[in-house]
Amino acid sequence: MKFAALVRSAALVTAVALVPATTAGMARVDGSAGPEFSKLFAVYQRVKASYVEPVEDDVLINGAISGMLTALDPHSAYLDGSDLQRLETMIDGNYSGLGLSVVGEDGAVKVISPFRGSPADKAGIKAGDYITHLDGELIYGLELDEAVARMRGQAGTSIRLTVFRPGAEEPLEVDVTRGVIELEPVTWELQDGNIGHIMINEFSRDVGSDVFAAWKDLQEQATGRLNGLVLDMRSNPGGSLDEAVALSDLFLSKGQIVSQRGRARGESITYDAETVFRGDIAEGLPIVVLIDAGSASASEIVAGALQDHRRAVVMGQRSFGKGSVQSLLPLGRDAALKLTTARYYTPSGHSVQEGGIKPDIKVPQLTDPDLAKRSKFTMRESDLRGHLINELGIKDEELENDTRSDPRFQLTAEELEERGIEDFQLHYAVQTLRRTSPSAVASRKK
Repeated sequence: MKFAALVRSAALVTAVALVPATTAGMARVDGSAGPEFSKLFAVYQRVKASYVEPVEDDVLINGAISGMLTALDPHSAYLDGSDLQRLETMIDGNYSGLGLSVVGEDGAVKVISPFRGSPADKAGIKAGDYITHLDGELIYGLELDEAVARMRGQAGTSIRLTVFRPGAEEPLEVDVTRGVIELEPVTWELQDGNIGHIMINEFSRDVGSDVFAAWKDLQEQATGRLNGLVLDMRSNPGGSLDEAVALSDLFLSKGQIVSQRGRARGESITYDAETVFRGDIAEGLPIVVLIDAGSASASEIVAGALQDHRRAVVMGQRSFGKGSVQSLLPLGRDAALKLTTARYYTPSGHSVQEGGIKPDIKVPQLTDPDLAKRSKFTMRESDLRGHLINELGIKDEELENDTRSDPRFQLTAEELEERGIEDFQLHYAVQTLRRTSPSAVASRKK
């Protein structure tokens, strides 16, 4: 029963847009594959007969399955009982640990992003960091699942992380106290000038409804009408495709939100506005969407939909670039296959695979003192080994444009701190909305 519920909910807080698939047509085995299967069986027999120590069948079979999926792309994986339990824990919304979204890269543990407000975030762990040791013990080459399991633990206990930060001269030793990670998918606040700020931290179940509730609360807090809205999806690694559609539908009243195209029958689907929520809840209100290199998958679906329909101005930095959809396919009662089954496309037909969502206005995070160093080593989908290639092609010079400096953004982190600005990207978005709000336009006309 638990596994069935897990497949139905299908919301994974990593850099994937996960969709449920309880049935799947089995592909016919090509006759030419016969010799390859014979080779696989021959290796199995050799290992069973000659390896230095006895090896159980389940170890060999699971290893063969994992190796098969490793040859595909970074997001396809075999999930057995322990992996499914971790997935269920994430969906339940809380666990004890550090609050990190990580990926394995050539035997190393690389941080995609810390969850906002988590112990790891407060300790200063940043996207792009490599975790090399846990309590002084080298974890390079360790299975990612085992490394993640070691980082988790009882709330209140501490663990020392040795972190290699690209651009830093020496490794960093960081002590982090584990906490209960209450995954708050949506948080919000009212900024000065009646500007709403809604932070979507990940796409678990009911995110669309949570954003709608946040909108209603902001309307009640405002003195008069709201003058603008910031949808903040920075460092949001993704989650449920359905919730990405629901969130987009809150602010669109017509047209396509996203489409997915796959090989199997039933994997090519179009998602349209007016299917989850009716109308645009913020009709006529200017909206800014904030993204960065940690915004992936479901975040890119929302940003791409609102950008293509010209419903919002996208600010920040080019997003992660994960334009594929994973389906969760059960294999018996306690295992499943997370398999990449489709690519998704924005309403204009743009695939974000590799290239990501390019902001309308590139705004660097100037309040980050390590910005210059870390920007050289920012990780995106295109940096992952075995990533899917964008079939439309992304020219190198288009990505290189992101590195050009803008004369508008020359202040240092120290200068911004003196002015009391803690988050430059948010500050710039709010200031932009204040200048373009109906009340500001009216005052300039007088």
